[in-house]
Amino acid sequence: MKITLKDGSVKEYAESMSVYDIAKDISEGLARVACLGVVNGEEVDLRTVVSEDAQVNILTAKDAGGLSTLRHTASHVMAQAVKRLYPGVKLAIGPSIADGFYYDMEFETPLTSDDFGKIEDEMRKIIKEDLKLERFTLPREEAIAFMQEKGEPYKVELIRDLPEDAEISFYQQGEFVDLCAGPHLMSTKEVGKAFKIMSLAGAYWRGDEHNKMLTRLYATAFSKKEELEAYITMMEEAKKRDHRKLGKELGLFMLNDAGPGFPFFLPKGMVLKNTLLDYWRELHRKAGYVEISTPIILNRSLWETSGHWDHYKNNMYTTVIDDQDYAIKPMNCPGGVLVYGSESRSYRDLPLRMGELGIVHRHEKSGQLHGLMRVRCFTQDDAHIFMTPEQIKDEIKGVVALINEVYSLFGFQYHVELSTRPEDSMGSDEDWEMATSALQGALDELGLPYVINEGDGAFYGPKIDFHLVDCIGRTWQCGTIQLDFQLPQRFELEYTGADGEKHRPIMIHRVVFGSIERFIGILIEHFAGAFPTWLAPVQVKVLPISDKYMDYAQKVKSVLDDANIRAELDTRSEKIGYKIREAQMQKIPYMLVVGQKEEEEGKVSVRSRFAGDEGARDLEEFIAQVKEEIRTRQAREVTVQK
Repeated sequence: MKITLKDGSVKEYAESMSVYDIAKDISEGLARVACLGVVNGEEVDLRTVVSEDAQVNILTAKDAGGLSTLRHTASHVMAQAVKRLYPGVKLAIGPSIADGFYYDMEFETPLTSDDFGKIEDEMRKIIKEDLKLERFTLPREEAIAFMQEKGEPYKVELIRDLPEDAEISFYQQGEFVDLCAGPHLMSTKEVGKAFKIMSLAGAYWRGDEHNKMLTRLYATAFSKKEELEAYITMMEEAKKRDHRKLGKELGLFMLNDAGPGFPFFLPKGMVLKNTLLDYWRELHRKAGYVEISTPIILNRSLWETSGHWDHYKNNMYTTVIDDQDYAIKPMNCPGGVLVYGSESRSYRDLPLRMGELGIVHRHEKSGQLHGLMRVRCFTQDDAHIFMTPEQIKDEIKGVVALINEVYSLFGFQYHVELSTRPEDSMGSDEDWEMATSALQGALDELGLPYVINEGDGAFYGPKIDFHLVDCIGRTWQCGTIQLDFQLPQRFELEYTGADGEKHRPIMIHRVVFGSIERFIGILIEHFAGAFPTWLAPVQVKVLPISDKYMDYAQKVKSVLDDANIRAELDTRSEKIGYKIREAQMQKIPYMLVVGQKEEEEGKVSVRSRFAGDEGARDLEEFIAQVKEEIRTRQAREVTVQK
């Protein structure tokens, strides 16, 4: 039997071997840290026996798949601990997720965070017991009866939803048995000591608000304690940066029960939003885009032609006008297609880059709403590029360059995913293959590293997704480039080629910010509300030492206003120390303190968020510095006081 390993090397064995034994044959060290086997592309338990020639990869917790397996096993350990402590609990689902795992459960009495320590202690006992995780299967009806006997109605429902001929698999560790497809670690001991229960929340069964509300217990696990400690530190920092908390404190936006998922932008938030949009317009004008605006409501026949009615209707808000069905747009693209088709086009007009800051509405379930990150109404910085086949790669490269310029400005690193055809899609195999190859080819020519995300493309075409990394290491999916052969066909778009014949254009959908609202939420957390001067809603706060110097302070503010610097004047009869602290709490980049000396000398005393007390300056000199900082959109570094 020949086993081909991840590095391309080949090992020969005279008889069948388990994945674990193959790992042990490679090295004892690998066997100790192995979490998961991948045999011919299929994820399997380490005790799975390989009996014929195969490609075998062995993953550890350093690999995403290996870490996911460790966490999935930890979720079973947590469920077992809960069952021991609360025998009447009913179990739902317990998957691993991006930053840990959770388990949804129905408790007889409410669980609180005070119970976390008790559950963690029981988990440690289970881990110490070194219980083997053993897989077994049952026929469908026996599986249903088995779970009914154990009093697990949610498991019974899950089994009933499986295909008639499905193999129903379970994992057992000691007295605990769970319905699960796996894979898992070989023993509870391998989960280790680096785990922690993080929080609890309510979660509707199967995400449906008409179902029972369950308790979702969130936790995480790592292979090393220092990794867990680093994660906990990051989460503590994330709480301080929560955009919902800072948005309220800084007066940027509000949420109200009158419109769940529909954010209200306050005056300072509108300054922030409009500054971003001004930057967007400047950037796109330089890149050769024209701006359009399309209606927010369009009739059903348009959405049927575009395919959204069949593929996206459950996320759309609909209404009836003059006895006809209409939908509030969830996406801007059909409107952009109508603009393209409104007049005859020649190959000389292409590529045609049309940008739109369009307001869209999408129905999100109430349990999924989250501040500005997950809303029902948002502004999407869309653009649709119509082009010839020969222009595809250059246009993709141009969009990548534009996205890179934006993310670099804010200090974001990013990684790229290429998402391929989903199950629910439209179009021919040939079109999908051509579109996917075009995106892949552009990325290869750019030398941009990427990973393949199988089956996660849009229903009309494959896409490139940009996942940016903020200053505390979290990732956010924002920018995307989607190549579409389908809408131009469905709407019968044309252009006249150099040969005088009619041809079908190809279309790119792309966003840079994505949702403006979500991007603002990300920026709030990335900068912890301390925005670069060019982006700050208030750039300068003028602070008179007492009411005697209010007239001079007002003159200073007027000069700042004339220089188009966003300034506020603190007119309160408070002590100067209090005013300074308040301005610091509001994360304002610059404070200008004015009193008798400043008025007599015609100067201002500058305090900054970056370096503290910067001394007395001529006002014009200060204005010139700030205007240059705004013009270049450069961010000053904060000086660390030692």
